[in-house]
Amino acid sequence: MGRYYIIAILLVLQIPLAGTFAQTTMPLYPSAIPNSIDAANQETRDKNVIKNVSVPDLTMFLPAPGTANGSAVIVCPGGGYGILVIEWEGYRIAKELNRAGIAAFVLKYRLPSDRTMKDKSLGPLQDAQQAIKTVRERAEEWKIDPAKIGIMGFSAGGHLAATAGTHFDSTFIDNPKKTSLRPDFMILVYPVISLVDKVGHKGSAGNLLGQAPTMEKVKYFSNELQVTASTPPTYLTHAGDDTVVPVSNSIIFYQALNAKSIPSDLHIYSKGQHGYPNVPAFDEWFGRCLNWMRTTGFLPAQ
Repeated sequence: MGRYYIIAILLVLQIPLAGTFAQTTMPLYPSAIPNSIDAANQETRDKNVIKNVSVPDLTMFLPAPGTANGSAVIVCPGGGYGILVIEWEGYRIAKELNRAGIAAFVLKYRLPSDRTMKDKSLGPLQDAQQAIKTVRERAEEWKIDPAKIGIMGFSAGGHLAATAGTHFDSTFIDNPKKTSLRPDFMILVYPVISLVDKVGHKGSAGNLLGQAPTMEKVKYFSNELQVTASTPPTYLTHAGDDTVVPVSNSIIFYQALNAKSIPSDLHIYSKGQHGYPNVPAFDEWFGRCLNWMRTTGFLPAQ
């Protein structure tokens, strides 16, 4: 009896548990990392947070067999371009996207550093472009609709996502196939949008551009100034009481999108602070994102 009991237990342990997720981490670049300086990798990780990222990667979460709907989202965690809040604004979100049948890709992008990059202002954008290119070029392999690849970002990750969505016509990576680098949609959660004084987040601006950037560079990375008729449809959510990244960031981006007739939603909560630590409830704000994806055709109607 003991032998058969052990065999039965071993068989059970080989069965995937309900709620588990297929997760694979891959190097973002197949060979050399562009715009990089040969320097020691000083990356550290402490549960929820990663620091000193100089070697980017992409972690893929695929929905359970039979539940995928063809949509995909590249997730950019926040952290002021100084850290990555990888668990709370990355892996947790990817698992929730999977529950909705959406393939998710968490981008561990390079954090701006003069020690590891020739031009630190371009490193994160290069990584976002490479992530979009990778997912689009391997869409058939991963059973993804190449016309339903979005990007989602939180705080400074929202700035990166918005930068990818407003600067896709400028290619900062090797792209021999001329693959489209335009995300099909954007989901921006309490995002940094502008780097202009009194509106933007000074910490993010300083980390990305340095302490004395030219006004030309500040305007280039202030995404409310870069919206065109080709900017992707966008969902924005923010809290009015956010004391870290002012809600005006989302408001001015929505106004710029609306002026160009870009289909966009903006939902502002009266309370929530930065990071939505307690309110609004996760199902509330995340459910609204999914509903917007349904109304815009990026998810099938329920």
